[in-house]
Amino acid sequence: MGTSITTLSAGIMLFLILDPLGNIPIFLSLLKNVAPQRRRFVLVRELVIALVTLFAILFCGSTVLKLMQLRIESVSIAGGIVLFLIGVKMVFPREGGVFGNIEGGEPFIVPMAIPGVAGPSAMAALMLMANSEPGRTADWSIALFCAWLATALILLASTWLFRLLGQSVLSAIERLVGMLLVALSVQMFLDGITAYMKLS
Repeated sequence: MGTSITTLSAGIMLFLILDPLGNIPIFLSLLKNVAPQRRRFVLVRELVIALVTLFAILFCGSTVLKLMQLRIESVSIAGGIVLFLIGVKMVFPREGGVFGNIEGGEPFIVPMAIPGVAGPSAMAALMLMANSEPGRTADWSIALFCAWLATALILLASTWLFRLLGQSVLSAIERLVGMLLVALSVQMFLDGITAYMKLS
């Protein structure tokens, strides 16, 4: 993020990072042992928890960085590495999805809210945006909410989308999104290295 980005491009980037299409088969698997009448409630609850977590990172991320004495370049490099690993897992999926196999019961916070929706790459991206251009918190808030809303609508329609598109199409879309995330991660990593070299 060496150059200023628009609210729209920030929202699109966050939407890609949240990866709702890739999460559909994972979330359906996690919800299969939940009572049918509670599935929508559980999904909405986890989505709201994820939104609150992401907004907390957006507004408090700079304070956390100061307390831990971390530089924004470190967040950019670390975020790029984490995003790269997630992107690679999406391009080359393993059994159980990006987050691995999760044992049954009703999911609470982990793994649906965190790291399912509010994952480390989304947190790193928000901290990076908030610290690189702190005067645009309102823009980042709009971008985050729009990305989350689009993610929530897709996940709430997950059963219908899974029947409509099928596993093979969803897998192909997830691989495509994974490729985009790998490209984004490389850009974040290079921006962090460039900024660090300028300060050294």
